[in-house]
Amino acid sequence: MTSVTDNLPLAADFPKATDADWRKLVDGVLKGAPFEKLVGKTYDGVRIEPLYPRAKDAALVAGRPAAAPWQIMQRVDHPDAVAANAQALTDLENGATGISLVFAGSNGSHGFGLEPTADAVAKALKDIHLDAGIGIELQVGPQSRMAAIHVAEYVKSNGIDPAACDIRFGLDPLAACAVWGHSPYTWEEIVPAVTSGIKGLAALGFKGPFASADGRVIHDAGGSEVQELAFVLACGAAYLRAIEGAGVPLEQAQDMVYARLSADADQFLTMAKFRALRLLWARIEAACGLAPKPLFIAADTAWRMLTQRDPYVNMLRATIATFAAGLAGANAITVLPHTLALGLPDPFARRVARNTQLLLLEESNLAKVSDPAAGAGGIETLTAQLCEAAWALFQESEKAGGAFAALQQGVFQNKVAAARKARDANIAKRREVLTGASEFPNLHESETAVLKATPVALAPYGEQKYKFDALPPIRLAEPFEALRDKSDAALKARGARPKVFLANLGTAADFTARATFAKSFFETGGILAVDSEGFADPAKLAAAFKASGAELACLCSHDKIYADHAEAAAKALQTAGAKHIYLAGRPAEAEAALRKAGVTGFIFAGADAQAMLGDAYRRMEQA
Repeated sequence: MTSVTDNLPLAADFPKATDADWRKLVDGVLKGAPFEKLVGKTYDGVRIEPLYPRAKDAALVAGRPAAAPWQIMQRVDHPDAVAANAQALTDLENGATGISLVFAGSNGSHGFGLEPTADAVAKALKDIHLDAGIGIELQVGPQSRMAAIHVAEYVKSNGIDPAACDIRFGLDPLAACAVWGHSPYTWEEIVPAVTSGIKGLAALGFKGPFASADGRVIHDAGGSEVQELAFVLACGAAYLRAIEGAGVPLEQAQDMVYARLSADADQFLTMAKFRALRLLWARIEAACGLAPKPLFIAADTAWRMLTQRDPYVNMLRATIATFAAGLAGANAITVLPHTLALGLPDPFARRVARNTQLLLLEESNLAKVSDPAAGAGGIETLTAQLCEAAWALFQESEKAGGAFAALQQGVFQNKVAAARKARDANIAKRREVLTGASEFPNLHESETAVLKATPVALAPYGEQKYKFDALPPIRLAEPFEALRDKSDAALKARGARPKVFLANLGTAADFTARATFAKSFFETGGILAVDSEGFADPAKLAAAFKASGAELACLCSHDKIYADHAEAAAKALQTAGAKHIYLAGRPAEAEAALRKAGVTGFIFAGADAQAMLGDAYRRMEQA
C-alpha cells in the first residue's frame, strides 16, 4: 500500500546538506573570526556547540508512565488557614490536581506560609478529599517539622485510609542546614529523629515518599545545574543510608526518597538537568544493588528568575520552565505565581499559575509523548555532560564524609559562590538579560496587586552550635531593582525621577541606534531618558539640555559625527551645568580628548551597567 508521504519526496528535490557545507557558510559569516565565538559555556564550563548531529542509539529516559500527565500543583501559603483552605478548594475545583502546603519557615516559603499547628492544618485541609487521588506535598522547615505529624494525625482522626493518600511529606533537614548555615545538632543526632518520624509514618500506613532531596536550595542561592544535581544526589544518598541504618530494607527505603528541582527559563539546560537526575539516581540505585525505579521528581519554577519589575514577564519565564520540566518527565510541577516576589499572590496570579500548566497539558498535549528529547543531539549531549560533572562533584562530597560534612567543609558553598559571582557579573554587564529589569524597562508600569497578609511569627531556629556558610535564596534582579527603588523614592520625595538628557547629534539615522541603547541602559536604573532631536549647533544643544531639567547628559550619535562634533557638544553641556556627561559608544583613541572636553563616562554593550548606574546616583546625591 502506498502512503501519502510516498508521493511527497520533498527531501529528494534538494541536495543533501553536510556539516562541511554548513561550516563553509558559517566561516563566510564569521569573516575570519574564530569558530569558538559560536561556542557557549554554562557556569559549569559545559560546552554548548552551535550544531549537533542526531544522537544515535538513544534510549528513552524513564520518567512518568507513558502519556500520563504530571500533577498540577498549586501553592497553599496564605498565613490565614481559613483563607488558605478557600484558595486550595478553588484551585482543585478549577484544574489543579494537587496542592503544596507551604509552612512558615520552610525553604520555599519566601516570607509567608501556614502556621505549623494542628489547628491550622485542620482548617487548611477542611473539605479536601485526601483519598481522592489528590497529590499533597508538604514544604516544612526546622520550625515547622511537626506539621508533617499534624497532617498524619488529621488523616487518621478523620477516618481516612493513609494508604489511599498521595502525600509527600518533605522531610529535609539537610536542605534546612544549607539554607540557615547552622545546626543545633550533628548529623548523627539528626538521623534518629528523621528516621523515627519516617518509620512512624510508614507504620501508620502512609506510602510516602517521606524524605526530600531538595536541589532548589542550590538553584535559589545562585548555583549551577551541576551543583544542584550533585547536592540532590548527596542528600538522597544520605537519606537512603539513614533509613537503611534504621532497619528499613533498601528496597523499601528506595520508595521513601524523592527529589525537588528548580526549572528555569533556560529550556534546554532545564530539560537536560531533569533527564540527568534520573540517570544519575539510577546509577546510585545500581550501586546499592537495587533494581532502578523512576525517581519521583517534583519541579518548582525558579524563585531566582522572578522579577518585581514588569512582573508579567514572569508569566513567560514560568511557561518556558514548565514546558521544559514537563517534557523532561517531571512528576509534579508547581508554578510560582508571577507576583510572588512582590507579596502574597491574589486570585488572578494564582489562576494564571494554574492555567499555565492546564494550557500546556490540555491544549498543547505535552504529556502525550514520553521523553521527546531522546535522540536530540544537543540535549542528549548536555544530559551526558551534566551527568559526568555532577557525578564528579557528588563523589567529592562523598569523600568529604557525605552531605552534612560537605556542607561543614564548604564543598558546595564555595562552588555556588563562584558560580554566583560569575553570573552576577554577567547580569551586571547585561550579558545575561533579565527582561523588564536589566533590559527593556518600563518606568511607567502600574502597581501590581497582591494580597495583604501578616506572616506567621516563628521562634528562632535552635542554637547556632555547628556553623558553616549559609546558602540563602536570592533573586537575580535585586541589584537593578534596588536602583529602581532609588528612582521611586526620588519620585515620591520630589515629584520627578532623576533624568538623563539624550544629547543626540546629527540626523535620526546617525543617533537612533545609540539613543535607543542609552534609553534602555539608563532606565534599567530608573533614570528617565529625555529624548531630543538631532543637534549640530552646541548652543542649541545646551539650551535644550537646560530646558529638559535633567542632571545628566549622554551624547548619542555615529562615530563619524562624534569625530567632528562630540568635543564641542561636551563642552557646551558642561557649561550648561551637566553634572555628568556620558557618551554612547567606545571612545578608542579619542578617549583622552573627549574626557578633556568634559565626557566622564562611556556606555556600551558589555559595560558594567550596575556599577555605572550606581555611580550616577552617587554623583547626583553629592552635587
